[in-house]
Amino acid sequence: MEPVHIIGGGLAGSEAAWQIAEAGVPVVIHEMRPQRGTEAHKTDGLAELVCSNSFRSDDSESNAVGQLHWEMRRLGSLIMAKGNAHQVPAGGALAVDRDGFSQGVTAALEAHPLVTIDRGEIAGLPPADWDNVVIATGPLTSPALADGIRSLTGEDSLAFFDAIAPIVHFESIDMDTAWFQSRYDKAGPGGTGADYINCPLDRDQYEAFIDALLAAEKTEFKEWEGTPYFDGCLPIEVMAERGRETLRWGPMKPVGLTNKHNPTVKAYAVVQLRQDNALGTLFNMTGFQTKLKYGEQSRIFRLIPGLQNAEFARLGGIHRNTYLNSPKLLDERLRLKADQRLRFAGQITGCEGYVESAATGLLAGRMAAAERLGRDLPLPPATTALGALVNHITGGHIVTIDEGPRSFQPMNINFGLFPHPDQPVTHGPDGKRLKGPAKSLARKQALTARAKVEMESWVSGVEAKAAE
Repeated sequence: MEPVHIIGGGLAGSEAAWQIAEAGVPVVIHEMRPQRGTEAHKTDGLAELVCSNSFRSDDSESNAVGQLHWEMRRLGSLIMAKGNAHQVPAGGALAVDRDGFSQGVTAALEAHPLVTIDRGEIAGLPPADWDNVVIATGPLTSPALADGIRSLTGEDSLAFFDAIAPIVHFESIDMDTAWFQSRYDKAGPGGTGADYINCPLDRDQYEAFIDALLAAEKTEFKEWEGTPYFDGCLPIEVMAERGRETLRWGPMKPVGLTNKHNPTVKAYAVVQLRQDNALGTLFNMTGFQTKLKYGEQSRIFRLIPGLQNAEFARLGGIHRNTYLNSPKLLDERLRLKADQRLRFAGQITGCEGYVESAATGLLAGRMAAAERLGRDLPLPPATTALGALVNHITGGHIVTIDEGPRSFQPMNINFGLFPHPDQPVTHGPDGKRLKGPAKSLARKQALTARAKVEMESWVSGVEAKAAE
């Protein structure tokens, strides 16, 4: 049997290789380290953790990443198994001894009879006779391979720097203060004329917001990232430093808008949020890319009227991160539409986080193995964490409704990617109406409970087909 080839030995590539080998299919992992290093890696170990040693919350009842942990364990994840084996104390989070974890993953793959590890760079597109390939090269994809991908897909296929604005859960926005309206009621392609959520600030609120921005702690770029500021994605704090009125005539300009809650009073400045996913559960803060530290972002952005109770699906940033315009380029099975022998996994697909990267590797590996064995592997339901994540990457995102930069941005798993609960969660088991945090918690628990049932059903179906 011809092997499946995997380019990249990070978390996604390692997980994909394990799933393929466990399905009885030979696999070759091509890892360029140590022959060619990267700016971030320190060792030649597989699944090296280059940043934090945390896999984040392990709570599978009220946390989306904890639910993804649960699903990956259910599916025999190598990354989760070695995470468990090398766990260090971290409260409710799963954190690992980074060296022991990487060594454990490497040893498991080296010992598997169907896994071959080939140390060397794949400079450019994979050879034409490799008919089943998973590319899992992460955010530091080599220039030669990046150029090869662009030759297939076009100049706008890859992004090399994220300019990310914070993304807010819709249900946490105070719509008694904010309102829906497009500037000058302009509908635009796919719009209705009421496509933005608008949060108004009076002069005192605006001045307090600017003061907070100027005084806030900023994150410094790592040396190897450079400083990729360019027109169209300046951090808001840099704009504020250029003059106190700069934001008011940039992303916070108040023109063409009428506050439906107070039509006779003109806002001094307005923050707009634009729908970010097809479900309408997430909205991004338009033009609010930032290098503020995360704690500062949460504190300062909650000064904005309407966002005082905001829950963030992700916070803003600007950093080096090579990733595909996946909704445009990949099919639902993570294959490149322009060359379906190539399947992608990990951060290059536009997911963020160790666990999310490994999860896409898990699914890509299972799909690649099924393809080699001539089997059909149905997609996991979008109501599961794994299904919701892949659905967002390949088709759950909406394009921008007006002129502007590409709108697809990397994201962690979060409840905003899940379809709404089957029934609105309004009352507790005792019949009392839920409010505030209690209502939010009950909603999250309803989503994870449904996800577990749907995942068990999917696994049972897959196992039954494999046994036929």
